[in-house]
Amino acid sequence: MSPAEEERSLPLPERWPRASKFALSACAAAVAELVTFPLDLTKTRLQLQGEAALRRDGAAAGRAVPYRGMLRTAAGIAQEEGVWKLWQGATPAVYRHIVYTGVRMVTYEHLRDSVLGRVEDESFPFWKSVVGGMSAGAIGQFFASPTDLVKVQMQMEGKRKLEGKPLRFRGVHHAFLKILSEGGVRGLWAGWVPNVQRAALVNMGDLTTYDSVKHFLLLNTTLVDNSVTHSVSSVCSGLVAAVLGTPADVVKTRIMNQPRDKEGRGLLYKSSMSCLIQTVQGEGFMSLYKGFIPTWMRMAPWSLVFWLTYEQIRRMCGVTSF
Repeated sequence: MSPAEEERSLPLPERWPRASKFALSACAAAVAELVTFPLDLTKTRLQLQGEAALRRDGAAAGRAVPYRGMLRTAAGIAQEEGVWKLWQGATPAVYRHIVYTGVRMVTYEHLRDSVLGRVEDESFPFWKSVVGGMSAGAIGQFFASPTDLVKVQMQMEGKRKLEGKPLRFRGVHHAFLKILSEGGVRGLWAGWVPNVQRAALVNMGDLTTYDSVKHFLLLNTTLVDNSVTHSVSSVCSGLVAAVLGTPADVVKTRIMNQPRDKEGRGLLYKSSMSCLIQTVQGEGFMSLYKGFIPTWMRMAPWSLVFWLTYEQIRRMCGVTSF
């Protein structure tokens, strides 16, 4: 058998390991995103409540919107807009995770196994895991930023309708085309800086925590590489990711949702630092944790569903455990 024929006879995961891992992680992320998406929508609405810059610039139509907590916000969306509106923006969210999760997972494994390097006992030093997690998250989010922009703006369409404002988009593809026509290619990356900053922090919590906790348990306890270990590791990663990522997520959401001029420049915030300062000054430091509970309640089950699904799919396809 020639080398070419021998290569063709190998299973797909061995012929194209990175492409296979990209596809497997994208499938697992799509499942986790659809299951937990209503919490993401609720989190986005909470983060925009009481926006100080919006009130100051008179863009709130002169009406004070009463603050509603997580449960009342979710119930309000279902009652006022319809239950299915809890999944408004789910399509670009799935698109986003196909790109974002696929890139970040492949990048992290490449950094861990080839660039930064594990030690002989298969453990990975914590500082290397932090560098790998933040780098993978930043790279993945940069590529996925346009889909995240569309997701955030589409999640607010139901609220605009209730306020009597015209809807901006007819669907996902119309949203992409409209943003592109109004702001050019650069417009698709509006808010990418806080987006990438958030992703770096979230992945320092998610990838770094999951990888570190999992291998700590395997090396120092009687637990084996099974669903119990994966569950414990994913719960820890979801909590740490929520704590580290929520402030940057609030800033990212506000920058992406702000009105823009004809040249695509934001009317409320000049930069992520400007948004951070205005938010703290106008609403207090804890406003940076608006939406923390639904963020955590989403990240915990998201991490659980994703990691359990991903590990099982890898095992079924003959790919080694993460």
